[in-house]
Amino acid sequence: MAEKVVIALGGNAILQPKQEATYENQYENVRISTEIISKIVKNGHTVIVTHGNGPQVGNILRQNEEAKDFVPPLPLDVCSAESQGFIGYMMEQSLKNELNKLKLDREVVSMLTQTEVDPEDPAFIDPSKPIGVFYSEEEAKQLAKEKGWVVKEDAGRGWRRVVASPEPKSILSSQTIKMLTDNQVIVIASGGGGIPVARKEDGSLTGIEAVIDKDRSAFRLAEESEADVLMILTDVDNVYVNYGKPDQKALGCITLEEAKKYADEGQFSAGSMGPKMEAAMKFAERGGRAIICSLGQADLAVEGKAGTQITK
Repeated sequence: MAEKVVIALGGNAILQPKQEATYENQYENVRISTEIISKIVKNGHTVIVTHGNGPQVGNILRQNEEAKDFVPPLPLDVCSAESQGFIGYMMEQSLKNELNKLKLDREVVSMLTQTEVDPEDPAFIDPSKPIGVFYSEEEAKQLAKEKGWVVKEDAGRGWRRVVASPEPKSILSSQTIKMLTDNQVIVIASGGGGIPVARKEDGSLTGIEAVIDKDRSAFRLAEESEADVLMILTDVDNVYVNYGKPDQKALGCITLEEAKKYADEGQFSAGSMGPKMEAAMKFAERGGRAIICSLGQADLAVEGKAGTQITK
């Protein structure tokens, strides 16, 4: 059965850990990802692709920092937009090339996507998401004083700027995305969780300094575009319970009730599988099918033959 599938690519789909962030390395990783995505399209499904952008935004912020004496630095929401633009360009071009190899004539479009957040979200009270380069304690505290940043020590590696990671309220282009995908157009959207914006009292929008969790944003995108499947890709084939222990077990097809039981037991850590399972369970709660799997098994997982599958 043909389905509308939101595919949320993990950061490794664009840049592998410890890999040099050259355009060529990133494009090759994207090409491998789009090769798998094109198989899903060949099997008759319509796809919306979303992706992470953490390393890319980090590098753009570093470029800002290195060049600040010559070029005025850009705010974080603009850096997010910049990363969405160049990743979207790579994905759109690469996916079109892979579809051509399969002799599939399908339109592909990448969209700069804004995600609305609540400026009163509790996340703004205690920012916790590290971004950008490392500083000494003295440098970090001086920058905090000069720029009004919040800075924190990051796991013994140095000091970094931290920003809020608020809940996504709405994907602002979701109805356009729905209209396009209802007409079989493949859409690349909401990269890095979307460009964070907030609504002023008069209803106008303004950029805000924040980073949105891409898995939570992928759920919102899947919900608002009325997708049938939310597939979150990661670096393991399945979600595991008792991970790393002798009785470690891979989860295959499970019910929402089972997923909630495991979550209540604390099986999914906040820094790893927690946000993915949270997004998957929310989507299953609304009647959709949620999948967590590796990129290499994505085409099989859509057909129900691999990965962790969660349904109501």
